[in-house]
Amino acid sequence: MAYDILFEPFSLNASVTLANRIAMAPLTRCFAGPELVPTDEMADYYGRRASAGLIISEATIIRPDAQGYPNVPGIFSDAQIEGWKGVTEKVHANGGKIFMQLWHVGRVAHSYFSGLQPVAPSAIKHEGTLPRMRDLSYEVPKALTADEIEQLVNDYVQAAKNAMAAGFDGVEIHGANGYLLDQFLHYNTNKRTDEFGQTPENMSRFPLQVVDAVSAAVGAERTALRITPGAYAHIEPDAKDREVFDYFIEQLNQRTLAYLHLGIFDDSLTFEHLGGRSSTYIRERYQGTFMNVGGLTAETAAEGIAGNKYDLAAIGRAFIANPDWVERVQNDQPLVEYDVEMLKTLT
Repeated sequence: MAYDILFEPFSLNASVTLANRIAMAPLTRCFAGPELVPTDEMADYYGRRASAGLIISEATIIRPDAQGYPNVPGIFSDAQIEGWKGVTEKVHANGGKIFMQLWHVGRVAHSYFSGLQPVAPSAIKHEGTLPRMRDLSYEVPKALTADEIEQLVNDYVQAAKNAMAAGFDGVEIHGANGYLLDQFLHYNTNKRTDEFGQTPENMSRFPLQVVDAVSAAVGAERTALRITPGAYAHIEPDAKDREVFDYFIEQLNQRTLAYLHLGIFDDSLTFEHLGGRSSTYIRERYQGTFMNVGGLTAETAAEGIAGNKYDLAAIGRAFIANPDWVERVQNDQPLVEYDVEMLKTLT
Protein backbone atom coordinates (compact mmCIF):
# COMPACT_ATOMS: atom_id res chain seq x y z
CA MET A 1 0.00 0.00 0.00
CA ALA A 2 1.28 3.45 -0.90
CA TYR A 3 0.45 4.74 2.58
CA ASP A 4 2.02 1.95 4.66
CA ILE A 5 4.56 4.28 6.25
CA LEU A 6 1.74 6.28 7.87
CA PHE A 7 0.61 3.26 9.87
CA GLU A 8 3.92 2.19 11.32
CA PRO A 9 4.14 2.47 15.13
CA PHE A 10 6.29 5.39 16.26
CA SER A 11 8.08 5.80 19.56
CA LEU A 12 8.15 9.37 20.85
CA ASN A 13 10.37 8.17 23.69
CA ALA A 14 10.59 5.42 26.31
CA SER A 15 7.31 6.54 27.86
CA VAL A 16 5.05 7.13 24.85
CA THR A 17 4.68 4.95 21.73
CA LEU A 18 2.08 5.80 19.10
CA ALA A 19 0.17 3.18 17.11
CA ASN A 20 0.82 5.11 13.90
CA ARG A 21 2.35 8.33 12.60
CA ILE A 22 -0.96 10.16 12.18
CA ALA A 23 -2.04 12.82 14.66
CA MET A 24 -5.42 14.45 14.86
CA ALA A 25 -4.53 18.15 14.81
CA PRO A 26 -5.94 20.46 17.50
CA LEU A 27 -9.26 21.80 16.23
CA THR A 28 -11.13 24.56 18.06
CA ARG A 29 -14.77 23.47 18.10
CA CYS A 30 -16.42 25.79 20.70
CA PHE A 31 -18.75 23.16 22.16
CA ALA A 32 -17.80 23.27 25.86
CA GLY A 33 -20.65 23.41 28.36
CA PRO A 34 -21.37 25.92 31.14
CA GLU A 35 -18.25 27.09 33.02
CA LEU A 36 -16.22 25.84 30.04
CA VAL A 37 -16.57 22.22 31.16
CA PRO A 38 -16.10 19.47 28.55
CA THR A 39 -19.26 17.50 27.79
CA ASP A 40 -20.22 13.89 27.16
CA GLU A 41 -20.75 14.89 23.52
CA MET A 42 -17.11 15.99 23.36
CA ALA A 43 -16.01 12.68 24.90
CA ASP A 44 -17.87 10.75 22.20
CA TYR A 45 -16.41 13.01 19.49
CA TYR A 46 -12.83 12.35 20.59
CA GLY A 47 -13.50 8.68 21.26
CA ARG A 48 -14.61 8.15 17.67
CA ARG A 49 -11.21 9.41 16.47
CA ALA A 50 -9.03 7.29 18.77
CA SER A 51 -7.53 5.35 15.85
CA ALA A 52 -5.20 8.31 15.25
CA GLY A 53 -1.77 7.58 16.66
CA LEU A 54 -2.16 10.71 18.77
CA ILE A 55 -5.06 13.07 19.34
CA ILE A 56 -4.13 16.62 20.24
CA SER A 57 -7.06 18.18 22.02
CA GLU A 58 -8.67 21.40 20.97
CA ALA A 59 -6.84 24.38 22.47
CA THR A 60 -7.72 24.60 26.16
CA ILE A 61 -7.38 27.79 28.16
CA ILE A 62 -5.14 27.76 31.22
CA ARG A 63 -6.95 30.52 33.13
CA PRO A 64 -9.96 32.84 32.69
CA ASP A 65 -8.19 35.75 30.98
CA ALA A 66 -6.85 33.39 28.30
CA GLN A 67 -10.17 33.22 26.45
CA GLY A 68 -10.77 34.81 23.05
CA TYR A 69 -13.40 32.50 21.55
CA PRO A 70 -16.83 31.42 22.87
CA ASN A 71 -17.42 28.08 24.57
CA VAL A 72 -13.85 26.85 24.53
CA PRO A 73 -12.91 24.39 27.29
CA GLY A 74 -10.70 25.22 30.24
CA ILE A 75 -8.36 23.28 32.51
CA PHE A 76 -8.26 25.51 35.59
CA SER A 77 -11.21 24.24 37.66
CA ASP A 78 -12.10 20.95 39.33
CA ALA A 79 -15.23 20.67 37.20
CA GLN A 80 -13.19 21.08 34.03
CA ILE A 81 -10.75 18.39 35.15
CA GLU A 82 -13.65 16.04 35.80
CA GLY A 83 -15.16 16.83 32.41
CA TRP A 84 -11.91 16.07 30.65
CA LYS A 85 -11.68 12.72 32.46
CA GLY A 86 -14.69 11.63 30.43
CA VAL A 87 -12.78 12.47 27.26
CA THR A 88 -9.54 10.72 28.14
CA GLU A 89 -11.35 7.64 29.43
CA LYS A 90 -13.26 7.30 26.16
CA VAL A 91 -10.11 7.76 24.05
CA HIS A 92 -8.14 5.25 26.11
CA ALA A 93 -11.00 2.74 26.09
CA ASN A 94 -10.85 2.88 22.29
CA GLY A 95 -7.09 2.31 22.25
CA GLY A 96 -5.94 5.88 21.61
CA LYS A 97 -3.58 8.40 23.14
CA ILE A 98 -4.31 12.07 23.70
CA PHE A 99 -2.28 15.18 24.60
CA MET A 100 -3.91 18.39 25.81
CA GLN A 101 -3.01 21.62 24.06
CA LEU A 102 -2.44 24.36 26.67
CA TRP A 103 -3.57 27.79 25.48
CA HIS A 104 -3.43 31.45 26.36
CA VAL A 105 -4.41 33.73 23.48
CA GLY A 106 -2.75 36.87 24.91
CA ARG A 107 -3.82 40.06 23.16
CA VAL A 108 -6.57 38.36 21.18
CA ALA A 109 -8.46 37.60 24.38
CA HIS A 110 -11.44 39.77 25.33
CA SER A 111 -12.85 41.06 28.59
CA TYR A 112 -16.32 39.98 27.40
CA PHE A 113 -15.56 36.45 28.55
CA SER A 114 -13.80 36.99 31.89
CA GLY A 115 -14.23 40.65 32.81
CA LEU A 116 -10.44 40.90 32.75
CA GLN A 117 -8.27 43.05 30.49
CA PRO A 118 -6.27 40.99 27.99
CA VAL A 119 -2.54 40.67 28.62
CA ALA A 120 0.35 40.60 26.15
CA PRO A 121 4.07 41.33 25.86
CA SER A 122 3.26 44.92 24.88
CA ALA A 123 0.20 47.15 24.92
CA ILE A 124 -0.43 46.78 21.17
CA LYS A 125 -3.98 46.17 20.01
CA HIS A 126 -4.74 43.58 17.37
CA GLU A 127 -6.98 45.17 14.76
CA GLY A 128 -10.26 43.54 13.82
CA THR A 129 -13.17 41.73 15.42
CA LEU A 130 -13.47 38.42 17.22
CA PRO A 131 -14.21 35.25 15.26
CA ARG A 132 -17.78 34.03 15.81
CA MET A 133 -18.51 37.33 17.62
CA ARG A 134 -18.12 40.00 14.96
CA ASP A 135 -19.79 42.68 17.09
CA LEU A 136 -16.79 42.69 19.44
CA SER A 137 -13.57 44.48 18.51
CA TYR A 138 -10.23 43.55 20.01
CA GLU A 139 -9.07 45.59 23.01
CA VAL A 140 -5.76 47.18 23.96
CA PRO A 141 -3.98 44.61 26.13
CA LYS A 142 -2.08 45.26 29.34
CA ALA A 143 1.68 44.83 29.01
CA LEU A 144 2.71 42.10 31.42
CA THR A 145 5.03 42.90 34.31
CA ALA A 146 7.91 40.58 35.17
CA ASP A 147 5.96 39.34 38.20
CA GLU A 148 2.93 38.64 36.04
CA ILE A 149 5.08 36.68 33.60
CA GLU A 150 6.38 34.60 36.51
CA GLN A 151 2.77 33.95 37.55
CA LEU A 152 1.93 32.86 34.03
CA VAL A 153 4.72 30.30 34.11
CA ASN A 154 3.15 28.92 37.28
CA ASP A 155 -0.27 28.91 35.63
CA TYR A 156 1.02 26.88 32.68
CA VAL A 157 2.52 24.41 35.15
CA GLN A 158 -0.72 24.08 37.09
CA ALA A 159 -2.67 23.60 33.87
CA ALA A 160 -0.26 20.85 32.81
CA LYS A 161 -0.64 19.13 36.18
CA ASN A 162 -4.40 19.42 35.87
CA ALA A 163 -4.26 17.85 32.42
CA MET A 164 -2.32 14.90 33.75
CA ALA A 165 -4.82 14.58 36.63
CA ALA A 166 -7.54 14.43 33.97
CA GLY A 167 -5.82 11.42 32.40
CA PHE A 168 -4.00 12.93 29.44
CA ASP A 169 -0.91 11.19 28.08
CA GLY A 170 0.93 14.50 27.81
CA VAL A 171 0.56 18.18 26.97
CA GLU A 172 1.33 20.34 23.96
CA ILE A 173 2.18 23.94 24.85
CA HIS A 174 0.57 26.25 22.30
CA GLY A 175 3.35 28.63 21.31
CA ALA A 176 2.04 29.32 17.81
CA ASN A 177 -0.47 31.15 15.61
CA GLY A 178 -0.11 34.59 17.12
CA TYR A 179 -1.19 33.66 20.65
CA LEU A 180 0.55 34.65 23.87
CA LEU A 181 3.86 32.79 23.71
CA ASP A 182 4.16 33.47 19.99
CA GLN A 183 3.59 37.17 20.65
CA PHE A 184 6.84 37.23 22.64
CA LEU A 185 8.75 35.66 19.71
CA HIS A 186 7.87 38.24 17.04
CA TYR A 187 9.04 41.85 16.76
CA ASN A 188 5.62 43.03 15.59
CA THR A 189 4.06 42.22 18.96
CA ASN A 190 7.04 42.40 21.33
CA LYS A 191 8.27 45.95 21.89
CA ARG A 192 9.61 45.36 25.38
CA THR A 193 12.89 46.89 26.55
CA ASP A 194 13.42 44.65 29.58
CA GLU A 195 14.78 41.11 29.87
CA PHE A 196 11.88 39.80 27.75
CA GLY A 197 12.40 41.97 24.67
CA GLN A 198 14.70 43.42 21.98
CA THR A 199 17.03 40.44 21.45
CA PRO A 200 16.45 36.81 20.42
CA GLU A 201 17.68 35.67 23.83
CA ASN A 202 15.30 37.95 25.70
CA MET A 203 12.31 37.35 23.43
CA SER A 204 12.75 33.59 23.86
CA ARG A 205 13.08 33.79 27.62
CA PHE A 206 9.42 33.45 28.65
CA PRO A 207 8.52 30.66 26.18
CA LEU A 208 11.61 28.72 27.28
CA GLN A 209 10.69 29.25 30.92
CA VAL A 210 7.29 27.73 30.22
CA VAL A 211 8.82 24.76 28.40
CA ASP A 212 11.30 24.15 31.21
CA ALA A 213 8.77 24.50 34.02
CA VAL A 214 6.14 22.29 32.39
CA SER A 215 8.77 19.68 31.51
CA ALA A 216 9.95 19.63 35.11
CA ALA A 217 6.39 19.28 36.37
CA VAL A 218 5.00 16.52 34.14
CA GLY A 219 8.09 15.09 32.45
CA ALA A 220 9.90 16.25 29.32
CA GLU A 221 8.85 13.05 27.57
CA ARG A 222 5.21 14.14 27.99
CA THR A 223 5.75 17.78 27.00
CA ALA A 224 5.45 19.00 23.39
CA LEU A 225 5.46 22.45 21.83
CA ARG A 226 3.83 24.12 18.84
CA ILE A 227 5.55 27.06 17.11
CA THR A 228 5.00 29.40 14.15
CA PRO A 229 8.30 30.73 12.75
CA GLY A 230 6.53 32.40 9.82
CA ALA A 231 4.03 34.96 11.10
CA TYR A 232 0.72 34.68 9.28
CA ALA A 233 -2.02 34.77 11.95
CA HIS A 234 -2.67 37.70 14.33
CA ILE A 235 0.87 39.03 13.71
CA GLU A 236 2.64 40.88 10.91
CA PRO A 237 5.93 39.30 9.78
CA ASP A 238 9.28 40.92 10.37
CA ALA A 239 12.49 39.66 8.73
CA LYS A 240 14.27 39.90 12.10
CA ASP A 241 11.99 37.15 13.42
CA ARG A 242 14.33 34.70 11.71
CA GLU A 243 17.05 35.54 14.24
CA VAL A 244 14.66 34.88 17.11
CA PHE A 245 13.62 31.46 15.83
CA ASP A 246 17.18 30.50 14.90
CA TYR A 247 18.06 31.06 18.54
CA PHE A 248 14.85 29.59 19.94
CA ILE A 249 15.16 26.31 18.03
CA GLU A 250 18.85 26.10 18.96
CA GLN A 251 17.75 26.30 22.59
CA LEU A 252 15.04 23.66 22.06
CA ASN A 253 17.73 21.34 20.72
CA GLN A 254 19.36 21.53 24.14
CA ARG A 255 16.14 20.28 25.74
CA THR A 256 14.01 17.16 25.46
CA LEU A 257 10.53 17.39 23.97
CA ALA A 258 8.04 14.70 23.01
CA TYR A 259 7.84 16.49 19.65
CA LEU A 260 7.88 19.93 18.04
CA HIS A 261 4.76 20.80 16.05
CA LEU A 262 4.44 23.42 13.33
CA GLY A 263 1.50 25.81 13.67
CA ILE A 264 0.17 26.74 10.23
CA PHE A 265 -3.06 26.24 8.28
CA ASP A 266 -1.36 25.74 4.93
CA ASP A 267 2.19 24.44 4.66
CA SER A 268 2.44 25.55 1.04
CA LEU A 269 2.91 29.11 2.34
CA THR A 270 6.46 30.40 1.95
CA PHE A 271 8.29 33.11 3.85
CA GLU A 272 11.20 34.98 2.31
CA HIS A 273 13.05 35.47 5.60
CA LEU A 274 12.80 31.71 6.30
CA GLY A 275 13.98 30.76 2.84
CA GLY A 276 10.75 28.96 1.94
CA ARG A 277 8.30 26.81 3.85
CA SER A 278 8.17 26.87 7.64
CA SER A 279 8.31 23.08 7.75
CA THR A 280 11.55 23.00 5.77
CA TYR A 281 13.04 25.69 7.99
CA ILE A 282 12.22 23.68 11.14
CA ARG A 283 13.39 20.34 9.75
CA GLU A 284 16.77 21.79 8.79
CA ARG A 285 17.31 23.03 12.38
CA TYR A 286 15.40 20.97 14.88
CA GLN A 287 17.06 17.71 15.90
CA GLY A 288 14.12 16.02 17.62
CA THR A 289 10.80 14.58 16.50
CA PHE A 290 9.00 16.97 14.16
CA MET A 291 5.25 16.96 13.45
CA ASN A 292 4.07 18.75 10.33
CA VAL A 293 0.58 20.04 9.54
CA GLY A 294 -1.18 22.37 7.12
CA GLY A 295 -3.39 20.90 4.43
CA LEU A 296 -1.73 17.49 4.37
CA THR A 297 -3.43 14.57 2.66
CA ALA A 298 -2.69 10.87 3.06
CA GLU A 299 -0.60 11.06 -0.09
CA THR A 300 1.41 14.16 0.81
CA ALA A 301 1.83 12.97 4.42
CA ALA A 302 3.21 9.62 3.29
CA GLU A 303 5.53 11.29 0.79
CA GLY A 304 6.77 13.77 3.40
CA ILE A 305 7.51 11.11 6.00
CA ALA A 306 9.14 8.80 3.45
CA GLY A 307 11.26 11.73 2.29
CA ASN A 308 12.35 12.47 5.88
CA LYS A 309 10.77 15.93 5.74
CA TYR A 310 9.03 15.24 9.04
CA ASP A 311 8.32 12.33 11.38
CA LEU A 312 4.62 12.73 12.14
CA ALA A 313 1.72 14.18 10.14
CA ALA A 314 -1.18 16.04 11.75
CA ILE A 315 -4.50 15.94 9.91
CA GLY A 316 -7.09 18.59 10.72
CA ARG A 317 -10.37 19.25 8.93
CA ALA A 318 -10.40 15.84 7.27
CA PHE A 319 -10.77 14.35 10.76
CA ILE A 320 -13.87 16.48 11.33
CA ALA A 321 -15.41 15.01 8.19
CA ASN A 322 -14.04 11.50 8.75
CA PRO A 323 -13.87 10.23 12.35
CA ASP A 324 -12.58 6.97 10.82
CA TRP A 325 -9.97 8.70 8.65
CA VAL A 326 -7.30 6.15 9.56
CA GLU A 327 -9.46 3.15 8.67
CA ARG A 328 -10.67 4.74 5.44
CA VAL A 329 -7.13 5.41 4.24
CA GLN A 330 -5.90 2.00 5.34
CA ASN A 331 -8.73 0.29 3.45
CA ASP A 332 -8.49 2.57 0.40
CA GLN A 333 -12.03 3.86 0.95
CA PRO A 334 -13.18 7.29 -0.25
CA LEU A 335 -13.07 10.16 2.22
CA VAL A 336 -15.99 12.41 3.00
CA GLU A 337 -15.17 15.93 1.84
CA TYR A 338 -14.99 18.56 4.56
CA ASP A 339 -17.67 21.23 4.51
CA VAL A 340 -17.85 24.30 6.74
CA GLU A 341 -21.39 23.32 7.75
CA MET A 342 -19.82 20.44 9.69
CA LEU A 343 -18.58 22.96 12.25
CA LYS A 344 -22.15 23.38 13.51
CA THR A 345 -22.25 19.93 15.14
CA LEU A 346 -19.98 17.44 16.88
CA THR A 347 -20.27 14.13 15.06
